[in-house]
Amino acid sequence: MLMRRPGFDEALIAPHAAFLDALRAQGLLELSGGFADRRGGAYLLRGIASLEEAEAIVARDPLAVHGASDITVHEWLAR
Repeated sequence: MLMRRPGFDEALIAPHAAFLDALRAQGLLELSGGFADRRGGAYLLRGIASLEEAEAIVARDPLAVHGASDITVHEWLAR
């Protein structure tokens, strides 16, 4: 889950979208989308072996690299 920090730079949206497209092309991204209130969004990774691997992937997101969003990774035990 990504929540925008104050002073969020809209210019980071395109690099973030390209990052998500690359994950999708690798078969690692299941779903992604912004929240209706525009305060942030979320994406769901698949085929990840561990929480640590997911955190390492998310750390490469331009929104994380530039400190534009608070990012929280949750391990989801879906059925």
